[in-house]
Amino acid sequence: MTPLFAPKTILTGAQMLFVAFGALVLVPLLTGLNANVALFSAGAGTLAFQLITRGQVPVFLASSFAFIAPIIACNQLYGSAATMGALMAAGVAYMLLSVLVRLKGTDMLHRVLPPVVVGPVIMVIGLALAPVAVNMAMGKSGDGSAQLVAYDHAMWISMAALVATLVFAVFGKGVWRLVPILAGVVVGYALSLAFGVVDFAVINNAQWLAVPTFSAPEFKWQAVAFMIPVAIAPAIEHIGDMMAISQVTGKDYLKKPGLHRTLMGDGVATSLAASIGGPPNTTYSEVTGAVMLTKNFNPKVMTWTAVIAILLAFIGKMGAGLQTIPVPVMGGIMILLFGSIAVVGLKTLLKADLDVSEPRNLVIIALILVLGIGGMQIGGNEFALQGVSLCAIFGIVLNLVLPSKKQSPVQG
Repeated sequence: MTPLFAPKTILTGAQMLFVAFGALVLVPLLTGLNANVALFSAGAGTLAFQLITRGQVPVFLASSFAFIAPIIACNQLYGSAATMGALMAAGVAYMLLSVLVRLKGTDMLHRVLPPVVVGPVIMVIGLALAPVAVNMAMGKSGDGSAQLVAYDHAMWISMAALVATLVFAVFGKGVWRLVPILAGVVVGYALSLAFGVVDFAVINNAQWLAVPTFSAPEFKWQAVAFMIPVAIAPAIEHIGDMMAISQVTGKDYLKKPGLHRTLMGDGVATSLAASIGGPPNTTYSEVTGAVMLTKNFNPKVMTWTAVIAILLAFIGKMGAGLQTIPVPVMGGIMILLFGSIAVVGLKTLLKADLDVSEPRNLVIIALILVLGIGGMQIGGNEFALQGVSLCAIFGIVLNLVLPSKKQSPVQG
């Protein structure tokens, strides 16, 4: 195995960060979090994951897409500090899940969270805030209340960013296929410069070297109740990612170091990130794809990816530069991003080969989709369940209560 300080190991680690960079910084830019803190927390979270998994798994952890819509909604309802506290609790939920997996095995997860529940919940995560993506693509604020960029310019910018992302995702070869979001940002930003809608004041005012703006969490049980069910989707996604990297490297990481350890590592990384104001972490499929392309299965590569991310977090002008990316660029990419998350949910249903016309499945899927996307709320100011949290709880309860097809009475 290549030594930790070998130049090849360091360079490959830098390449992995290049692959992950666009997606990593997109989450904080969309959710109002600090991009430099996201870089730092991704690096620190990856190092924590490696420590817990004994440095055996070649994965990089960074900003989770599944939490974008819930973070935006939770910020609006309870504020940024409470959202960070809720995300810390979501990380703790991962840790508890890892303990259950250690004690009961993975079968317990599939009983409580079968595809009929997980699939539509993931679809809700993707589609619930679709109007935010559309508003931003048209140059408006997320809620549509203000026009930030002229409509004509915004549409050219957002559609150019969207098309560039599509082209790289569909037609890109090799490593270029792994960086569609970065490509979309570059093309959209270039067109924004041409239209003169980029404001460089924040870059001029920023220092070259600066400590990231860390922030402390605040705990409100309403925000925690809102966020914890969101952890369902990334937890299931984590299992898929572990299976994928196992297939790529030819090693079964679900057995060694064990799914309970990888889940624990993911949970610790998420709570660690939220404790300093960063977005929750998840294993990155883009980096797994890069591992497959390069055939470099050395986990030490990810150590360097993490270290380089931490070092970049202290470059103040880089974070300031990311803040200058205009709203339409983000909106164009979000249109594809949110839709892609919904497709992952649909794929979960299709892969399970469910009969969606069967009354039990129909009821569960229908209620999850309408309650989640429709924005149903149960409760008032003191206690309220809505969005993903509400529909996830409904889905879990319905799955446990409604009789399965085998238990249903025989029709005459």
